[in-house]
Amino acid sequence: MKAPINYKNICLIFFTSFTLTVNCIYSDNNYDIVIGNGKIVDGSGNPWYEADIGIKGDRIVHIGDLKSYDATKFIDAEGFIVSPGFIDPHTHAIRGVFDVPNVESSLLQGVTTLTEGNDGTSPFPIDKHFQKIMDKKISPNWGVFVGHGTIRTKVVGSEDREPTPDELDQMRNLVRQAMEQGALGLSTGLYYVPGSFASTKEVIELSKVASEHGGIYISHMREEASKIIDSVKETILIGEKGEIPVQITHHKVIGAKNWGLSVETLALVDEARRRGIDITVDQYPYTASQTYLKALVPQWAQEGGRKNLVKRLKDPEIRKLIKDQVVQNILFDRGGGNPKNVFISINEWDPSMAGKNLADLAIEKGMEPSPENAAEIVFEIIEGGGAGAVFHAINSDDVDRIMQHPVTAIGSDGPVGKFGVGSPHPRQYGTFARVLGHYVRERGVLELEDAIRKMTSLTSQRLGIHDRGLIVEGYFADIAVFDADEIIDRATFEDPHQYATGMKFVLVNGEVVVEDGQHTGKRPGRIIYGSGYSN
Repeated sequence: MKAPINYKNICLIFFTSFTLTVNCIYSDNNYDIVIGNGKIVDGSGNPWYEADIGIKGDRIVHIGDLKSYDATKFIDAEGFIVSPGFIDPHTHAIRGVFDVPNVESSLLQGVTTLTEGNDGTSPFPIDKHFQKIMDKKISPNWGVFVGHGTIRTKVVGSEDREPTPDELDQMRNLVRQAMEQGALGLSTGLYYVPGSFASTKEVIELSKVASEHGGIYISHMREEASKIIDSVKETILIGEKGEIPVQITHHKVIGAKNWGLSVETLALVDEARRRGIDITVDQYPYTASQTYLKALVPQWAQEGGRKNLVKRLKDPEIRKLIKDQVVQNILFDRGGGNPKNVFISINEWDPSMAGKNLADLAIEKGMEPSPENAAEIVFEIIEGGGAGAVFHAINSDDVDRIMQHPVTAIGSDGPVGKFGVGSPHPRQYGTFARVLGHYVRERGVLELEDAIRKMTSLTSQRLGIHDRGLIVEGYFADIAVFDADEIIDRATFEDPHQYATGMKFVLVNGEVVVEDGQHTGKRPGRIIYGSGYSN
């Protein structure tokens, strides 16, 4: 960079020009950082262009030719893409963020903002959780949804019943409290207990409260397999009656018999949008899901929590009813048709199970790897304390089709990677890099500019996150600089603990968090408050 210019003299010379006076206000001191010579993909979906970016404090203050200006730090981005930092609309990062506050698994992909509280489970109260995050200091920005399941548990418990009118009012008040404390919206996990026990009407009533505070409704739908069409229709109805923007989160189609139904689900989304219902989608780019192993167990058997489930398993007649349903779920739902498709991701009471599938575990016990014997293995694990699992039951054609839809954003659905712990789904290390490397560069499923839009502005606009998600003067300097020819996910299902490569620099709020592909140790992340936030 050249020596400093006397900016005050420039201001005097061009004082009569309003536009140049504004530029002068931004430029009356040296820049803290200039990112030069890069190809800017600004997050809007527009084509890339070449320009330099001047940063002062936590903001982008100028975009243009800055080769004559001085900066405390110059980042040479020649040959690289410069984009907004990626925003993850769906994580479970509370699992790991306090142990790994640098969050390398996300930052090394270019992710600068995480959202917690998905699938109906969230911290509560929100303000106390935010204070814990601020006290810890973390590298990425942090936003939170309020979980319907969390609220329902506090008021109704895990019982399969409707709330009384008084209980529904209590739930409304708790959602209102969370929104005023900064929640981004209401999340549901209608597939999980206790969300599965809630009526559509109950969810609509709570969504109205979130809507009044400018929030969205984001849902793990009631079903993602044989009843997925009904579930999409329910989600649309909640948006319509609740008068709230809705998002189908981690949209996928589970089970071989159901593959291809994304044609119909996306047609429903399109039809709803034509009617004026504000519905969108997010997705992770993998053909396997991850959740608790007990997802194979029918929801009625989980009423009252794990203690009651274990009690039911001790009753021979009830155990048989549960087993029959688990076998069906292995054959036609999350099990992907074979016990070998269900892998244990983490088991805290028996870590040796991590990475093994239900067929492996059955064989270890001298049993045939049949669905019936796999169900017995599931019961043994639940009785021992439970476990997480990865389920291979998704078709790549559905993944491609959903990804290409214009209202689909990218999200990981992953926790913070604790390096070397368990055998987790690789999405926590690879989601965003995988889209850029595999789906953009290698397969051409998306164009680069559209992929970045799906990772940045689409989500920031959706969640009401202001001044982030675009490379624009005045916006926060959350920025990713990467090599489009190199970026790729390294994490696999067999060897998940591998960081993505190709991300050169990452800035969060104007501070360099990744430099030359290495985390700097800085933790400048901030709380992202929802529109209803009230001090």
